[in-house]
Amino acid sequence: MKKLFASEKIYIKQSKIPNAGRGVYAKRNIKKGEIIEECPIIEVPKHDMSNLTESILVTYFFYFGKNKERLAVMLGFGSIYNHAYKPNAIHKINPTERIIEFIALNNIKKDAEITFNYKGGNSKKNMPLWFEAR
Repeated sequence: MKKLFASEKIYIKQSKIPNAGRGVYAKRNIKKGEIIEECPIIEVPKHDMSNLTESILVTYFFYFGKNKERLAVMLGFGSIYNHAYKPNAIHKINPTERIIEFIALNNIKKDAEITFNYKGGNSKKNMPLWFEAR
């Protein structure tokens, strides 16, 4: 496992997205293609998943795998990034290192909120999220 360091590029404050709660913001200008943050993940074993469906934490989990059959908790600021159908960042899962990288899709200006599309590459606005985005 490689060493991971806290990102000096971001901070958290109240989001300007209606009903979103907190959001992740750029502490400085971030260039297109730049890694914003590397978030360690803790994979939840299948036998633990059934106990979590009624928890508030379910809205912070990250589903992945070919059929979204795997569940993880993202550390760092990973679970605080908000959804946008036209995001300025993407995420890449590295299951070998057990991390998720957030990468700038375009140049992000200092103090701009950083978002990613919770539906992955599908940017159709009429496709609902698997939960109600806050």
